Amino acid sequence: MDISGAVVVVTGASSGIGAATARAASRAGARVVLLARREERIRQLAEELGESSALAVPCDVTDQAQVTAAVEAAIGKFGRIDVLVNNAGQGLQATVEAIDLADFRAVLELNVIAPLTVTQAVLPHMRGQGAGAIVNVGSGIIWSSLPGSGAYSASKAALAKLSAVARAELAADNIAVSMMFPAITETEFARTVRGDVAGALEMEGNSGLVPQSPEGAADTILELIRSGAEQADLVPEEYGGTLKN
Repeated sequence: MDISGAVVVVTGASSGIGAATARAASRAGARVVLLARREERIRQLAEELGESSALAVPCDVTDQAQVTAAVEAAIGKFGRIDVLVNNAGQGLQATVEAIDLADFRAVLELNVIAPLTVTQAVLPHMRGQGAGAIVNVGSGIIWSSLPGSGAYSASKAALAKLSAVARAELAADNIAVSMMFPAITETEFARTVRGDVAGALEMEGNSGLVPQSPEGAADTILELIRSGAEQADLVPEEYGGTLKN
């Protein structure tokens, strides 16, 4: 898909990979719709990108009514939705024995159910237009079995399978569904996990991986939008990915 002129909806757009993706898409000529709960941040980003080509919509993507309203706002301003980047997500650090079930339900809601909710909301518009692209942001952690990562890894593995099935189902509608698997990225992610924040920071610090820039992740997401490929990753080969040293 040609990104120039496309309308790109990005969830979790207030920071990290989401904000970097919005900036990269805007530089490529797209009009962007910024969804996140932190209203001030996305409004500042919209001002930075230019209010004629960016729309900030405060939205909790776990709330179906808010998602519906956000999609309607995007259609109201730009008339179409060409691309969805499901980036919003949260980690959970705890051993299997210690996983708080309420935390796990919340992470599943945000990491799996919310991307499905937003996807279902945009699909009628993409199908009516005859084309679309959806990129779901996963995690390279699904190829490891790191102690403490079970709940988060499970949520991202579920998203990957959901994406694979959606890709098969929507191919006939000319809607490409792709997965992007980042590795450790220079964001606030580890500091905002549910459960054991200190443990998440320690695991990240002891991983042996050099944190990558959110801009690099954003560039990979844009490549997926353009190509419609099934997946891409930024994970080194020794950790299960395709990135060569």
